[in-house]
Amino acid sequence: MNDSASDKHFDAIIVGSGFGGSVTAYRLAEAGLSVCVLERGKAYPPGEFPRAPHRMQKNFWDPSEGLHGMYNIWSFSGLGAVVCSGLGGGSLIYANVLIRKPEKWFVKEDLDRGGFEYWPVTRDDLDPHYDQVETMLGAQRYPIDEEPYNEVPKAREFREAGKRLKLHPELPKLAVTFGNEGEKPAPGEPIHGGFWEIEGRKRTRYTCRLVGECDLGCNYGSKNTLDYNYLAEAKKLGARILTRCEVKEFEPREGGGYEVRYVRHEPEREGKKTDTSRLRRERLTADRLILSAGSLGSTFLLLKMKNQGAFPGIGNLLGSRFCGNGDLITFALKTTRMKDGERVPRLIDAGYGPVITGAIRYKDQEEDGGEEERGFYIEDAGYANFVNWILETVEVPGDAIRQFWGGIAGRFLDKFLSREPETDIGAEVARLLGSTEFSADLLPLLGMGRDVPDGKLSLGDDERLDLDWRIDKSQAYFDGIREKMKDLAEELGARFSDPLERLNRVATVHPLGGCPMGRHAREGVVNEYGAVFGCPPGLYVADGSVMPGPVGPNPSLTIAALADRFAGPIIERRGPEE
Repeated sequence: MNDSASDKHFDAIIVGSGFGGSVTAYRLAEAGLSVCVLERGKAYPPGEFPRAPHRMQKNFWDPSEGLHGMYNIWSFSGLGAVVCSGLGGGSLIYANVLIRKPEKWFVKEDLDRGGFEYWPVTRDDLDPHYDQVETMLGAQRYPIDEEPYNEVPKAREFREAGKRLKLHPELPKLAVTFGNEGEKPAPGEPIHGGFWEIEGRKRTRYTCRLVGECDLGCNYGSKNTLDYNYLAEAKKLGARILTRCEVKEFEPREGGGYEVRYVRHEPEREGKKTDTSRLRRERLTADRLILSAGSLGSTFLLLKMKNQGAFPGIGNLLGSRFCGNGDLITFALKTTRMKDGERVPRLIDAGYGPVITGAIRYKDQEEDGGEEERGFYIEDAGYANFVNWILETVEVPGDAIRQFWGGIAGRFLDKFLSREPETDIGAEVARLLGSTEFSADLLPLLGMGRDVPDGKLSLGDDERLDLDWRIDKSQAYFDGIREKMKDLAEELGARFSDPLERLNRVATVHPLGGCPMGRHAREGVVNEYGAVFGCPPGLYVADGSVMPGPVGPNPSLTIAALADRFAGPIIERRGPEE
């Protein structure tokens, strides 16, 4: 896949292979255009996502340090962000949730009178594209009433807690295959016709095995990531997909179109420090250039090229309307329930099942009956099952461990090594594991919603991306969602914990904005079809950076739907009306 392009000129070059880039690549290839996708990261077939500690240590992105892994971590004052590097972009590590942006949340605030966001598109505009994306991603709801999926405690407990609080928990659509079409869902069955074959080799995929590894990359191929659908179909239609190719610069060409310069992160450099500034630039040209490198990546590239004088017509709104989609992670610790008049541990087992199964929407003042100033979602969360072993080790003090091994383990070994016959030592073995309560009664809670998009991305003198964002204007939003999370924790008989609250800091896996949509250049960086204002025709942005504000729910579906909508004008090479 990483062979040199036989052609140096394409109808379209797409930078990035996430939800915006993959959808655009497929739609343009479907229309008969010659397409080249440049992805900085590598491909991850089923079975090749790291799990061992020494492999996970290398699973981060920093080529200058020899790291070619998935996780790209950005740290700014007041906010940290995690994004993904790899073929399929964020779909490799997201939690599969496909929720449409609520109709009333396509707000149209007066930006001249203190408003923060104006959406130039509506829910009606996007609904046909939502339909198309859900079909391509094979959306299924979690089969909570089917065995053995009905035996996942966290799914049941989160749902029942919401109902007891008179809320309306839902089972959102997930880009996960729980069962073959027309058959009863069952874990670990081969997916009919489900192969990973984007590099020419077929890898069998299996239905969800409930191992909680969605955010680490699914080694069974149960997640319907973009390399199984949009990218695979684009490749069949002739699209050239180049991995380990990181775009560094681009600029308009005389006579029209764009030149793109990129470097290759060759496999032999992995694990070795590299002066990436000295890597040889390779060049491609295209009539259309679509930036889909994510909110941070696309904004960084445009800021860099504007600073270098390539795009003097792009206005000062570049970098604006940034937000973290209201992301907040908290924990319900030591969940309990009443039994025979006593409080006993409540089994949650967050490492069993997909990372997210359910969601609760809290309406805002834009909606009838909405109580919150700005609405949000709370979702159950999970993690890889092996994390439970780590949690159990952390919970037990060192002297207790030594006493344990000197006591119970010692007695077990005495019996095991003894010549005396002993037909049942299962109880001794079971006691080796202790109570297991700490890992069994923990439930992470994920929140996201309509925070205030008042952040501003810019470049420093050293050409590093910087972010001016403070929690102040979004404090009321975070206070509101935190209180509802406390209510859920209390309903679960748990102690509520928010580790980042004291630090006045948040972490996001959904950075949005930087190249926001607008009706004109005084309101946005791109128009409602992703065409960039103030530059020669043929430059577009299709990713989370075009959001003029938070999506509210998990944004992947909306990013993909917008890209599907943008595709028509991109094919026609329509530019913005200034």
